[in-house]
Amino acid sequence: MQKESFIFFKVEAPLQQLIFVVLLLLSPIFASPPIALVFGLIVANFFGHPFLELNHKATNYLLQFSVVGLGFGMNVHIAVAAGKEGFLFTIISIVSTLILGTFLGKWFKTDKKTSHLISCGTAICGGSAIAAIAPVIKSNEKQTSIALGVIFILNSAALFLFPAVGHWLDLTQKEFGLWCAIAIHDTSSVVGAASRFGPEALQIATTVKLARALWIIPIALITAFIFKNKSGKIKIPYFIGLFILAMIANTYLPQMESVAPQLVSVAKIGLTVTLFLIGAGLNINILKSVGLKPLAQGILLWTFIAIATLISIIYLK
Repeated sequence: MQKESFIFFKVEAPLQQLIFVVLLLLSPIFASPPIALVFGLIVANFFGHPFLELNHKATNYLLQFSVVGLGFGMNVHIAVAAGKEGFLFTIISIVSTLILGTFLGKWFKTDKKTSHLISCGTAICGGSAIAAIAPVIKSNEKQTSIALGVIFILNSAALFLFPAVGHWLDLTQKEFGLWCAIAIHDTSSVVGAASRFGPEALQIATTVKLARALWIIPIALITAFIFKNKSGKIKIPYFIGLFILAMIANTYLPQMESVAPQLVSVAKIGLTVTLFLIGAGLNINILKSVGLKPLAQGILLWTFIAIATLISIIYLK
């Protein structure tokens, strides 16, 4: 996943680092989250990524920091109501996506572990789910990299497609928040897409998505049983607890009124930088390594969950 790709302009290391850092710092000023992702992709593939080995850890910590910060702009009562409404959608979508993913993997004759990682990433929360499930099934670097590549490519597309479709169908902020929380893979892309649609969509999407992320735990346990791995360690997303504490503080502590807006603003900057780094990590080697069959499985699975969820939200709610 972290091999340096072909770059169009070879420059000396100090200049490469300077270009990357300057554009990284400028991205929150001049770019929206989706544009920042594209900006990062272009910069890294034109000039190279001088800190590629640190990219995954940086995006992981920055995303967690940003999500917790966004909690200071949310209300517990609205979040609980959104969580209750999204609960049934979450269960049905996770189960159906995992079942369909298994059948598609067999149909395309995709490697079993790669197929399961793609299914889990689509069903729960993208790269975070893959990172949690990979050690449970003892996947090798290639299997994990292919699954992550599929998810990252589709996440990038979702940042642009979902807001456009949402406006085209004239979805309410509530409808859009639910839809992108369930149908977009990674939390970063969910938050990025919802933030473009409106504050209510952002609150609903973030809450439902983080509640969905907790399903990593039971799915990992079931996976360990299926793959007969009794020693697999499960990564629990503890930062969700901090997000909940931030919501509680914002709802019940009057003192937060003066500082909460600043914390949310910093969190949004963090999200933009996160998406810049995610784009910078999508080098040409990753795109080439994915392969047509895993990508086809990922696209069909994602199309299914996106359309089925949208129809359910609009017509069956």
